Amino acid sequence: MLQAFGTEIPVDRILPLFPEVPAAAWEQLRAMAALHREWNAKVNLVSRKDIDALEWHHYAPCIAAVRMLKLMKGARVIDIGTGGGFPGLILAVLYPQAEFTLVDSVGKKIACVHDIIVRLGLRNVDIRNARAETLRHEHDFVTGRAVSSLPEFIANTKQLVRRGEKNSLPNGILYWQGGDPAVEFAGIGIKPSHSLELQPLLSGDEKFFEKRIVLYRAQDLVRAKKPPTLEQNRG
Repeated sequence: MLQAFGTEIPVDRILPLFPEVPAAAWEQLRAMAALHREWNAKVNLVSRKDIDALEWHHYAPCIAAVRMLKLMKGARVIDIGTGGGFPGLILAVLYPQAEFTLVDSVGKKIACVHDIIVRLGLRNVDIRNARAETLRHEHDFVTGRAVSSLPEFIANTKQLVRRGEKNSLPNGILYWQGGDPAVEFAGIGIKPSHSLELQPLLSGDEKFFEKRIVLYRAQDLVRAKKPPTLEQNRG
């Protein structure tokens, strides 16, 4: 297991797990990790107790998307609640042919992400300091990782997705999910059309037990249940 190498697991330890990622992308990810550490000393992008495991706990699960997602040139992706840029910044490096919009309601986090974008010279990324429910642009994919409860995330972002099947997956919401999928199904009433378990892919590490990347298709989102909290707010 990769944990045997010590607390800090740099990008080079993850590289053998994803041979499909080109060398140029790994170079950008190394540079990005240095910038994340620099900024994390000033702004809490990830837990400071977790910063030594930045690449393993935060980069590796995002990079895992390459095992299920191939994007065509010009594909549009919006990352809601991006925080420190997870998964949006990582995906922007992995898919330079696609266009990314990174959104967060916390201004200081967006400022950090903007600085990283500029210093890495990423030209396929835009940023927005906003809340998801105020946005109306249509995208091929909405992404999110540990943003809120999944029912609330779907309710607040499904208007951002347009139907289509030009990429390797049908358009929809791509979410980094944790916990029992049966519980999630009970909350939203729809099942993902695709699911990628992270633990087997990431060396069997127990850190990733019951964690996965799931896709909810755009055409299925109309059947998603409204979370009780939103119903109460409207009532």
